[in-house]
Formats: sequence, structure tokens, C-alpha cells
Amino acid sequence: MQRAFIAGMLVGGLCACIGVFVVKRGLSFIGDGLAHATFGGIALGLWLELNVQQAVWVALPFTVVVALGIAYVLRSGKLGGDVATGVFFAVSFALGVLFLGLRPPDAPMVDVESVLFGSILAIGQVDLYTVAGVTVVAALVLSATWSRLAYATFDPALARLSGVPVSALDYMLLALTAVVIVVSVKTVGIVLVSSFIVIPAATAGLVARSIGRMSLLAVTLGVVGAGSGLIASYHLDVASGATIILLLGTFFALAMGLSALRRG
Repeated sequence: MQRAFIAGMLVGGLCACIGVFVVKRGLSFIGDGLAHATFGGIALGLWLELNVQQAVWVALPFTVVVALGIAYVLRSGKLGGDVATGVFFAVSFALGVLFLGLRPPDAPMVDVESVLFGSILAIGQVDLYTVAGVTVVAALVLSATWSRLAYATFDPALARLSGVPVSALDYMLLALTAVVIVVSVKTVGIVLVSSFIVIPAATAGLVARSIGRMSLLAVTLGVVGAGSGLIASYHLDVASGATIILLLGTFFALAMGLSALRRG
């Protein structure tokens, strides 16, 4: 339970921080898309006769390639973010189903539900170290690029004229998002990862007026939502992932009400 508690709060805070830039760029669907693309990578690893834990390391480069592909299509300017993500998401998921179907009949059974919904309460020591390591690296990368990333997010045209490497930052953000999602999927599952990416950032965006405050609030909501959801699910004896998502949804509803009151 202690490992689940720590891992849940790390994943919740990290995904929420990246989610701020994702949501602000109108790419909310990309968290869901890359999380499901991870399924394709895991299925590829299983087809190569790896177990689920080993297959995650095949999913890592697979999902990063998908993320860079989405970034390339977005940079072309011919399609919107939702369309590009939808295409790659559907193809990746279909590849996952295909890879699973190509496995020999005598291959070990795979619990697809555990891949989709995760098993945070069963997280091991190595998984916790992996999550902590990725959290530190991602925090360092975001800290080093924060001001330029924020500038490129709010006004990419002006940022480009000011010498900010907008294209490189776009590719970096999506690749980093892919890495975080793959590692998080291993811990909490596909459905909960996409919720951590979108809901805390969207909630914070309703009440915060600057990207700094929005980021701080989103990370707080992600951490509190994960910790409180785990405690509530333990005492209520219900599914931890669903409890965390419902708690994050409650935060969003409260923020919507507060935003409506502000508008009068």
C-alpha cells in the first residue's frame, strides 16, 4: 500500500504537470491516444514472446515513435491535433489487437484488463524506482525548458520570431509525454493515465489565471486526487483507479461551479 501511495502521487503529479502544456495546446486527446498506443507496443512485445513487464520496454520506443509521428503531422499544418491523434491511436490499437492475434495458440494467456486498467496496488520495488527516476528526469527537463515551453505554448508564432526553437520543443514535449505515459501505464493502467493527463490540468485551467499557478494547482490536484482516492478505495473496498478518476471528476465539477460563480 505504501508503494502504491507513493507511485500514485508521483504519477498523478507528473502527468498533471505535463498535462498543463498538453491541454493548453488543445491536445487533450493525445494523452488518451498515446496511452492506447502503448497497448500496441506492449502487444508487440508479447508477440516477441516477452512477458508483460518486459514488453513495456518495447512499448517505450514504439510510443515515442507514435508521438513523434503525431508531432510531425501537426507540424505539417494539414490536420488538427484531434484528427492526427485519432488516426495514430486507431492504427496503434489495431496493431495491438493484430499482434495479440498472431501469438501462437500455446502462448501464455494475457490479462488484457490488467494492461488497460493497471494494478497500482501490486506495484513492485523496481517499478517504484522506475517511476521515481522518470519523475526526476522529467522534472529536470521541464525546469530547464519551462519559460520557452510556456512562450511557445501561448504564442508559437511570436516565440519563433524571438528565436525560440518551437519545433524542437514540440517534438520534445510529445516525446517526453510518451515516455511518462508508458512508465505510468505500467503502474496505473491506460485509463487512469489519460485521466491524470487531462482532468487536473483542465480543472486548474478553470480557476487559475497564469500558467505558473495553473501548473501548481494541477500538480496539487493530481497528487491529492491519487492519494485521497487510494485511501478512499482502501476503506470502501472498491476499485482504486475508478475511485481516483471519480475524485478528479468531482474536483472538475467544483471548479466549474466556482468558475460560473466568478462570471456572475
